[in-house]
Amino acid sequence: MRKILVTNALPYANGPIHMGHLLGYIQADIWVRAMRAMGHDVTYVCADDAHGTAIMLRAEANAISPEQQIANVQKEHERDFAGFGISFDHYDSTHSDTNKARSQEIYLKNRDAGNIAIRPVSQLFDPEKQMFLSDRFIKGTCPKCKADDQYGDSCEVCGTTYNATELENPRSTLSGATPVEKSSDHYFFKLPNFTEYLQKWTRDSGRLPVSIANKLDEWFDAGLADWDISRDAPYFGFEIPDAPNKYFYVWVDAPIGYMASFENYIKTKRPDLNFDDYWKKDSQNEVYHFIGKDIVYFHALFWPAMLEGANYRTPTGLFVNGFLTVNGQKMSKSRGTFIKAETYLEHLNPEYLRYYFASKLSDKVEDSDLNLDDFIQKVNSDLVGKVVNIASRCAKFINKDFDNTLSTTCVEAELVQSFIDAGDSIAKAYEDREFSAAIREIMALADRANQYIDEKKPWALAKQEGQAQQVHDVCSVGINLFRQLAVYLAPVLPSLAEQVQAFLQLDSFDFASRKTILLNHAIAPFQPLMQRVDPKAVTAMVDASKDSLAAPAATPVKAEKKKEKVAEKKAEAKIGEAETIGIEDFMKIDLRVAQVLDAATVEGSDKLLQLTLDAGEAEPRNVFSGIRSAYAPEDLKGKLVVLVANLAPRKMRFGVSNGMVMAAGNAEGIFIVSPDSGAKPGDKVS
Repeated sequence: MRKILVTNALPYANGPIHMGHLLGYIQADIWVRAMRAMGHDVTYVCADDAHGTAIMLRAEANAISPEQQIANVQKEHERDFAGFGISFDHYDSTHSDTNKARSQEIYLKNRDAGNIAIRPVSQLFDPEKQMFLSDRFIKGTCPKCKADDQYGDSCEVCGTTYNATELENPRSTLSGATPVEKSSDHYFFKLPNFTEYLQKWTRDSGRLPVSIANKLDEWFDAGLADWDISRDAPYFGFEIPDAPNKYFYVWVDAPIGYMASFENYIKTKRPDLNFDDYWKKDSQNEVYHFIGKDIVYFHALFWPAMLEGANYRTPTGLFVNGFLTVNGQKMSKSRGTFIKAETYLEHLNPEYLRYYFASKLSDKVEDSDLNLDDFIQKVNSDLVGKVVNIASRCAKFINKDFDNTLSTTCVEAELVQSFIDAGDSIAKAYEDREFSAAIREIMALADRANQYIDEKKPWALAKQEGQAQQVHDVCSVGINLFRQLAVYLAPVLPSLAEQVQAFLQLDSFDFASRKTILLNHAIAPFQPLMQRVDPKAVTAMVDASKDSLAAPAATPVKAEKKKEKVAEKKAEAKIGEAETIGIEDFMKIDLRVAQVLDAATVEGSDKLLQLTLDAGEAEPRNVFSGIRSAYAPEDLKGKLVVLVANLAPRKMRFGVSNGMVMAAGNAEGIFIVSPDSGAKPGDKVS
């Protein structure tokens, strides 16, 4: 029996769990359940990542303390995880006394070992909020292409990266104030001290996916740099020992939260476990982190270096999942595919999603797509049409005609044994996280079971005189085959497994239990186990996601204040007396009729449509237009529009936009300016 500690990436205590998050948690939970079903001792812990400026500001906006903010979100997270059957032994918060003590200990050990440096850093400072600003809280003009409203680290228009101090006309997004440059001492973890160690660690067999290890070579080739681990007050987090008003950056204490959550689990629920048995340097027990590919460098470089510097063991392995797309595209609020866990649970059985994800997942670091049409078809075909159908076809005869008791003999011992033997390769697929391979093998067995029942036709035999025993034998074989399938699917479908275990009246449902054929065994009256996915419920979930993510209605007080501000601005601007221009200015604009040849959504943007326009020129034009909220691509094809033809090309991160489509807008929406029929592409508009 192996002793294993499993953790999941810590969800940030600043918002709800959504479908993209669930991919990694469901993957980990399936693996944990499978390893437990194989007889291993597995402890599974997680926690909310509860520190940082964002949480401090969110709490301020909600007029509550940061402690209350993270407590509220943690309740929601635990509710959603429970709804999807995520079987954490313990769920904690990084804002705990245990995590504080463990974080300070690891820091001090590294400091005493010479792995910490202190040096001044110049940053932008908000004089009104009296705080240093991270890049995401600064906007200004791109120093290269002069695009306005760009964040402090990179330009979304031209793609240039820069330091926030290089922005022109910078402003704080928190107060609107012009930030000033200010110096402050920062604390750094000397990551280069561990270069040789990490190069070997990342290449240890089985430690990381090969693709991830190859990607990390880019960091080594560029040379590892010191890691800034401090933030200045005000900051919601743990203060650094012997450094007043200096706080650990959130990514210092977040992974240490794995250790603290496990430690608190021992203190509160499992005093028989020993912390050092899992975390001391020479521990033979196993520790695995399930994480998303976006946080690999923290877990594969900073985290093992911190542990090594503090003389702790490092993870046995990192299991990395890709991102989730829905219907082949990035999750979108406007399309209703940015679906919260809570919204899903209001409309659909969570086991549907667990099964669908399992059918997609492997040990590769690949993105997964939730195609909603395929989701409906796969669940209905596999789970309802194949697996549950076996029990419903056979149980009614056992219940009705044979006193709820299976036959005393197995007339298809070889067939049943082949199902039992298949458990070895299925268990191996689960252990290797090749869930899709396990599902394929299980469904192949389900096809064989249904084929057997179709060939024997117990419903036809039941109508023939003298065939009662054969009906009894055939249906008993069917129930035994169903039992094998349910055992194999239990890590994926724990709720269904509980129902089947109760129906079959079995004391155990682990992988070893499958080896005993059920003979002369009493079963309970059959109850429907799973309903088909209703497409209307999926549509309702998508529609509800659109509603739930719309901008919240203003409170009466805020709405009234907003009206007052608008009225003030109108009075100041004397609406209707816009700045005048001369005819010579207007004549510079080249307006032409253009026809939409094609229109498509833009991956990564909820506002833009990509238009291919015939403007009467030799080549079609490519134009990006922010009209997606008002028009579907298919509604625009063939439509005549007015094009600003001599607008300078604009390089965007999606491509170059060569012109602008004229549109009007008001509180009711956006409306394209379109010439009457009869106008032709290339016609001048005057």
